[in-house]
Amino acid sequence: MLNLKKIFITIALGVVPFFLTAQEFKCTVTINSDQIEGTNKSVFETLQQTITEYINNNRWTNMTFAEKEKIECSILIIVNAANDNFYQCEMQLQSKRPVYGTSYSTPLINFKDNAFNFFYQEYDRIEYQQNTFTNNLTAMLAYYVYLMLGHDCDSYQRLGGTPYFQACEDIVSACQSASMSADEQKGWKAFDSNRNRYALVNNLMDEAFKKYREFYYEYHRLALDNMAANVTNARAMIAKGLPVLRDANRARPATYVINTFLDAKADELTNIFVKGTDQEKKAVYEILMDIDPTRSNLYDKIVQ
Repeated sequence: MLNLKKIFITIALGVVPFFLTAQEFKCTVTINSDQIEGTNKSVFETLQQTITEYINNNRWTNMTFAEKEKIECSILIIVNAANDNFYQCEMQLQSKRPVYGTSYSTPLINFKDNAFNFFYQEYDRIEYQQNTFTNNLTAMLAYYVYLMLGHDCDSYQRLGGTPYFQACEDIVSACQSASMSADEQKGWKAFDSNRNRYALVNNLMDEAFKKYREFYYEYHRLALDNMAANVTNARAMIAKGLPVLRDANRARPATYVINTFLDAKADELTNIFVKGTDQEKKAVYEILMDIDPTRSNLYDKIVQ
């Protein structure tokens, strides 16, 4: 488990330059190019190694992480099309963090980006420079690194991820004003979609969703991290906080940040509340079905 005191002291100091050496991540990167024929496959092996080193070897914060404290994550990039060094891809991102007193790790992010499009030539270097747009691949990877850091820190400290979500917001702004092709611009635009990179960080930084982020902290630090000591109290705390999700969703239907929370937590919530009291089961089931009816087959297990 991460050293909480370390996070509480250092998080306010923000991010630092990227030429220093440290490692906050233990990220596994996989590139699937099965759909591409007649292309030199070595470029994907090189790209996979380059992305892995970019995420794992750079310093993204001013915190020092022991090996066991690193944020575990995985990135799967599926290449759908390749033409003249331009790649149209889908990207699946997952991250998790350990739960205190257990061998269990809870998922924090389970996110799919359907417009992970970029130019890349084999052996190109990926170097992120703060407040400077270099290329779309670099920007997207930095955005997701900060997104993972923000969620991780929010799970340990109330609103602790704000500096990292702010960094995401800065990257979005830089990309919106950068000169890119139309395919590369997908995901960054304010009105292009309500389910893209812009929409997600806009939700996270919106004062209207402050209660959701506070619930996110309470869910992880006050409930999950205490579940080994008192599962009944921990489960009751989660049940008490869940109406925040429904309130946010009703205020702004189909809110992306609520959808992404449930993409990561639907299975976990189901597993927690199948063992709940009848009152908890009924209340939680009604909330989840209200905001996420597409997963009814999963949530039905709670009340069966």
